[in-house]
Amino acid sequence: MTLPLLLRARSTLVWLGLVIVTLVSWTVGAEHGVGSGVGVLVLALAAIKVRFVGLDFMELRTAPYILRGIFEAYCITLWVVLAGMYLWL
Repeated sequence: MTLPLLLRARSTLVWLGLVIVTLVSWTVGAEHGVGSGVGVLVLALAAIKVRFVGLDFMELRTAPYILRGIFEAYCITLWVVLAGMYLWL
């Protein structure tokens, strides 16, 4: 028996992964203190989610290399700046 086409689509798997990562980050980040490493982990998971949304649902995975590179750099810069601000405050 084969899986239906919807369950074999990459976008469905990415969506399921995004839901799982959301639940994990909510569970992990619900009871942490300010300035802890858990907050940085939750921000990293959020940046990874942004990356997957951009690559798979905005079709940047097949975009020209310069555009994809700018987006990848944006995701990394976003995480570094937010994590730095979180740890600094």
